[in-house]
Amino acid sequence: MTEKLSRRDLLKVAGVAGVAATVPETAAAEVKHQQVVQAAAPQEVLTRPSQQSPSTEQGMLFFFNDEEARFIEAAVERLIPADQEWPGAAWAGVLNFIDRQLAAAYGAGARMYLKGPWVPDAPPQQGYQLRYTPAQLYRIGIAETRAHVTARYGRREFWDLTAPVMDEVLSGLESGAIELPSLPAPVFFETLLANTVEGYFADPVYGGNRDMVGWRMVGFPGAYAQYVDLVELYNLPYTRPPISIGEAGARQAYLEGHTHRAQK
Repeated sequence: MTEKLSRRDLLKVAGVAGVAATVPETAAAEVKHQQVVQAAAPQEVLTRPSQQSPSTEQGMLFFFNDEEARFIEAAVERLIPADQEWPGAAWAGVLNFIDRQLAAAYGAGARMYLKGPWVPDAPPQQGYQLRYTPAQLYRIGIAETRAHVTARYGRREFWDLTAPVMDEVLSGLESGAIELPSLPAPVFFETLLANTVEGYFADPVYGGNRDMVGWRMVGFPGAYAQYVDLVELYNLPYTRPPISIGEAGARQAYLEGHTHRAQK
């Protein structure tokens, strides 16, 4: 929040820029490429999803209560807001992604060292230095941020604030200008931001990246099993739509069947 990032800048920060795929440039190679592409997805191209649907389809939540869910949905939408081309984090289901992660092993800190001594002011290269599991970090961070908002802005909730004021709160958490009683505000903000980016780009089977919006935006093909028919083709546009883990088995069988018949 220290500077305004464009979508492309955000992707560079998140380490996802450059995943748009292109697939030696002869007439024969192009014909072969188009045959394979058409067999795999006859009428599909990489297009942006419609934004006409409601902001989110929340579904069942496993960790957050209603107030926590409203806070998270409002916050992630400010971290990755919708623009004229693409939906934001709320539409993409990032709330559901974070909720599922916190209800599972990640939330319990299953692969984290949580024993003391704890040094909250240690330099970042020493890693996470709190006694709280991620689930506890979220629960405390949300409650104490909400308490700050109601005290600072006349007992209003975070999600009732205007977008600029929500950005002001998030910036305060990031910089430490807002002091939370139980934990460093920047740690809460950094965790929320990291999980928001993860939820926007993770495979949809994990609850976020609805309609593979993050993948479509950067041209990432997703979980195709193999590219045997494409590995020797270069400098041609990659026009297949993305595919998630949940669809990979069915799509690969479909592709193999059509390729086999085309070779007969």
